[in-house]
Amino acid sequence: MDFDFSDDQEQLRDAVRKWVDRSYGFERRRASVRAGGFDRDTWNELAGLGLAGLYIPEAQGGMGMGPVEAMVAMEELGRGIVLEPLAQALIAGGVLAGYAPDALKSAWLPKVASGEALVVLAHQERKARYRLDLCETQAAQQGKGWTVTGAKSLVPAGDHADAWLVPAMADGRIALFLVERAGGGVDASGYVTVDGSRAAEVRFAQAPATLVTADGLTALEHAADIGIAATCAEGVGAIDRTMELTAEYMNTRKQFGVPIASFQALRHRMADMKMQQELARSMSYYASLKLNAPTAERRRALARAKYQLNVSMRFVGQNSVQLHGGIGVTDEYVGSHYFKKLTQLEMTWGDTLHQLGEVSARMQDTAGVFA
Repeated sequence: MDFDFSDDQEQLRDAVRKWVDRSYGFERRRASVRAGGFDRDTWNELAGLGLAGLYIPEAQGGMGMGPVEAMVAMEELGRGIVLEPLAQALIAGGVLAGYAPDALKSAWLPKVASGEALVVLAHQERKARYRLDLCETQAAQQGKGWTVTGAKSLVPAGDHADAWLVPAMADGRIALFLVERAGGGVDASGYVTVDGSRAAEVRFAQAPATLVTADGLTALEHAADIGIAATCAEGVGAIDRTMELTAEYMNTRKQFGVPIASFQALRHRMADMKMQQELARSMSYYASLKLNAPTAERRRALARAKYQLNVSMRFVGQNSVQLHGGIGVTDEYVGSHYFKKLTQLEMTWGDTLHQLGEVSARMQDTAGVFA
């Protein structure tokens, strides 16, 4: 099988990497963290590169690309530990393009692609843990429209969003709605997360809403899988840069008059980290290539991929800190921020034990047949 990237994909990688290297240095990132973890100017720059429209058809102002291109872009943003939630634009583009009625597509997809509108998925509820099928938020029909009442947690950049994609119960099943900030009835309280990015607690009180699809769980599962694939790719990028920083430090730091990179035990540790790096990369590729597979196959593949990425991110992050020593957890050193990013990515879209349970359950559903 040919795993080489096309010329267009390599050009995309090069463009995003150059932007990260030239425009998103460590000091800019730290300034963004101090300002609250989200910067609209940075978001607009990402949109200017076309990244917000990767999953949006060209007819709607997007790039009309697919999962592999999204993976390439997310890897490079992971290398730069970029705070702005591009994965949310991928989710919004994929879900609206795939499930929304034509009028909603025409109204919102061009704005998402251009960066004019930040649309984020607000699905997590405190009692649900990582389960997508548990939802207490309620939707009520009023005339030709809907209202949504409930609370969502850990919404990426939720207090900066122009609209939210919100799962809510309607007629006994989960439906998916789009709620606009301008419509009122929404209160969002933002905060900075462990890795320096921004999230919010968002409360909806009879907020006017537009129905995206009555089959909300199907759309939500697809959204989650887009998010998992993006997280896996971002994790690979962060792992790559963590490995580079660790190797640089070991070749510089001396003990007993020689670089610690010459110590056999530490070289073995790096070899183990390298193995986890390659396992992570392979499973990230697997996740992206399965995004357009039938639902059951896709869900099973994404659970496997996220499980492996969780294991790899924890192993590489923790071993990098141990090989650095005390400097590895100081705020002034960039390596500590990669460790925080890897730690948070492990918890995003399901931690290790959750994904292990998902893999086991989905294998039982298919009578042990591996896809």
